[in-house]
Amino acid sequence: MGSVKSVNSFKKFNKYKYLFLLLTPALILTFIFHYVPMYGIIIAFKDYKMIKGILGSDWAGFTHFQTMFTSPSFFEILRNTIIISLYRLIFGFPAPIILALMLNEIMHNKYKKIIQTISYLPHFMSWVVIGGILREVLSPQRGIVNYLIQLLGGKSIYFLADPLWFRTVLIISGIWQSVGWGSIIYLASIANIDIEMYEAAIIDGANRFQQAFHITVPMMYPVITVLLILSIGNILNAGFDQIFNLYTPLVYRVADIIDTYIYRRGLIESDYGFATAVGLFKNVIGFFLVIGTNFITKRISEYGVW
Repeated sequence: MGSVKSVNSFKKFNKYKYLFLLLTPALILTFIFHYVPMYGIIIAFKDYKMIKGILGSDWAGFTHFQTMFTSPSFFEILRNTIIISLYRLIFGFPAPIILALMLNEIMHNKYKKIIQTISYLPHFMSWVVIGGILREVLSPQRGIVNYLIQLLGGKSIYFLADPLWFRTVLIISGIWQSVGWGSIIYLASIANIDIEMYEAAIIDGANRFQQAFHITVPMMYPVITVLLILSIGNILNAGFDQIFNLYTPLVYRVADIIDTYIYRRGLIESDYGFATAVGLFKNVIGFFLVIGTNFITKRISEYGVW
């Protein structure tokens, strides 16, 4: 039985050998840039001194982890990271799905392409550029948003320096930047739905809303499930680039996340061991979240990452 399986596997490999060959450069690059650097995890357990190197530095055991768990500032950044990530999950995750469904309902291809192009554009702009645009648009002195607020009789708001408004700006700007690009995979999923299912629904008298609700959305479940699992696995990645380009010390108490904390402690204060320990903690939690979410979704439905 085992030998038959091996023969079939070899036949499949031989059949797709050129596709495997095309995959080889990507696997090599992934190994070099994602797995080789994992060697640096050792720094989390060492009193790292640059002059001694990683292997030459003294072992510190779990000292950095003890420092991390006894630091009041760590729990504040952990809370900020989870809150911002949950906001992204609640408001940001459904946004590309809704946009894909809306684009699918546009019958005029020209308008559809124009809307798609406009929605994709922000994805190609770096957060340095978007940060500059947001600072101008939301400026309390010359920003158009505050101009409209004052025109309606309101008071000027310093959105990027006000802890009450900063997370709202963060979530809305994040959705604006990623919603178009995120909708591509859902549109590809919709394009693969058998057209005969819609024709049968039309014969049964289903309108456009009923077709979307009973055919399009259920057929998107596998893609939605996989992306949801990956999103939950990245729940401690609250978006370093965006926050780093928008925040100031005035909003640290609501905006400082694990990644920005690692940046300050590791690169600015040169506390490499502690910063690596915090980064390792974040990745281990993310790993177990992916495993747990995949297990739960497999128990609830038949879909999962593996």
